[in-house]
Amino acid sequence: EIGGGAERNVSFSKASAGSPGVPVAEGGGFPEPTLDLRPTNAGVSVLEVPKELQRNPGRLKHYSVEHVDLGARYYRDHFHGKEHSNYFGVDEKLGPVAVSIKREKLEDHKDHGPQYQYRIIFRTSELVTLRGSILEDATPTATKPGTLRGLPLKDALEYVVPELNIHCLRLALSTPKVTEQLLKLDEQGLCRRHKVGILYCKAGQSSEEEMYNNEEAGPPLEEFLSLLGEKVCLKAFSKYAAQLDTKTDSTGTHSLYTTYQDYEIMFHVSTMLPYTPNNRQQLLRKRHIGNDIVTIIFQEPGALPFTPQNIRSHFQHVFIIVRAHNPCTESVCYSVAVTRSKDVPPFGPPIPNGVTFRKSDVFRDFLLAKVINAENAAHKSDKFHTMATRTRQEYLKDLAENYVTNTPIDSVGKFNLISLASKKKEKTKARAGAEQHSAG
Repeated sequence: EIGGGAERNVSFSKASAGSPGVPVAEGGGFPEPTLDLRPTNAGVSVLEVPKELQRNPGRLKHYSVEHVDLGARYYRDHFHGKEHSNYFGVDEKLGPVAVSIKREKLEDHKDHGPQYQYRIIFRTSELVTLRGSILEDATPTATKPGTLRGLPLKDALEYVVPELNIHCLRLALSTPKVTEQLLKLDEQGLCRRHKVGILYCKAGQSSEEEMYNNEEAGPPLEEFLSLLGEKVCLKAFSKYAAQLDTKTDSTGTHSLYTTYQDYEIMFHVSTMLPYTPNNRQQLLRKRHIGNDIVTIIFQEPGALPFTPQNIRSHFQHVFIIVRAHNPCTESVCYSVAVTRSKDVPPFGPPIPNGVTFRKSDVFRDFLLAKVINAENAAHKSDKFHTMATRTRQEYLKDLAENYVTNTPIDSVGKFNLISLASKKKEKTKARAGAEQHSAG
């Protein structure tokens, strides 16, 4: 697996530092999926276990889908349709920001009485969003925690997001448009549909032109495609079609479709797309495959080594090379290699050294997970990251300029005349150890 930069390992102690090895099954076999494999996008962030995993713990037995924002549905699950407040503004250093905050009552604690927590979402133009919850008892404040009224919101925000100038915030309008924009903003990176190119490389071939000009699939490719997915008729196809024509067969009569976990994948197979005689460029094929972020290069035995330098495309960021050995026999197996653009981060599942994969559902799951993770990782490359950041900034700017009231945070009761003459209360320290009981 080549391309990109090495992944950095961050450890909290010398004892936990080091490079975890890749497990390889004895006898050169293929290791079964295991929960002990560290996903390449592992990070320091744990909220509640997502609801879908609570409902369907069996999903954890599959290969991990990586480079996804596991908290993207936090607003939908914990705020949407429930009482909460949104504040928008433009911070001098951070630019346009959006804050969602909600107070929740928890089960009463036998030693500490009524318990409340604040859920907070803090959004900036950066693609990483701060989400989590904090107990009132864990928040330094001059107000007694556990009362019906609660703490001043600014106390919770100043503690959780000290770099934010809260004076720039204004209460958001309570309109469906605001909710809709926040859902779009938070779920911007979620994608359950993927389109993947497949180029067919025969023995003695290596160039892009040669692969695009292979008119029909040979038996080794047909065998591989039957493992990978289902051959579907495009006319009247009602599921994800990946820009293929489902009315007039202008992009071919059939294609290859499959699902993995909750994801849909449509493959743009070169030999299933229209072939144009006497046209070496094969633009009707390249128009689709050349705009796919991930491309599988399927090599027959005897195919020449592949290099991405032979591919002319601004969109193709990851190539997964699958080479068939002993095709169309009982001993058929496949070797896999990956090359990615230099700014695409690593992604799993890892490819064991020197291992060939038997034709099996385990290999199919491995390859589909690799394909999905490849596209997710590619979205972190400079080109796609810049595009997503620009879109996010426009959303936030629009909210801060057009969907706010004149009400600053905690303005109600802020200037109580009776308290003006009294000495300003100092914030008390948070209850020791309270943060250990926070959900995230």
